[in-house]
Amino acid sequence: EIHIGRREVVADGSPVALAAREFDLLAHLGGHRGQVLSRRQLLDGVWGESWVGDERTVDVHVRQLRKKLGDHLPLTTVWGVGYRLD
Repeated sequence: EIHIGRREVVADGSPVALAAREFDLLAHLGGHRGQVLSRRQLLDGVWGESWVGDERTVDVHVRQLRKKLGDHLPLTTVWGVGYRLD
C-alpha cells in the first residue's frame, strides 16, 4: 500500500522505511501502474527534467526498493525499455 499524503508505504501491515527518493520513485510508478516507463521518463518524473547525471541511478533506487519490499513489490523489468509496476 502506498499512502501518498502520509508519504508511507505499508507491507504486511507494517510501515516500510524508504528514503525520500525511493518513495517518490515508487509513488510515480504507482501513478502509472501497468505502464512501462523508461529510465528517462522516471528521471524526468521523479528527479525533474533539469536533473543531470547517470540514468543508471534509477537502477540503484529500484534495487533498493526490491531489497526493502521484496515479494511485496510487483515491479517488473522490461528489458531494453524500462520498468513497470503491475
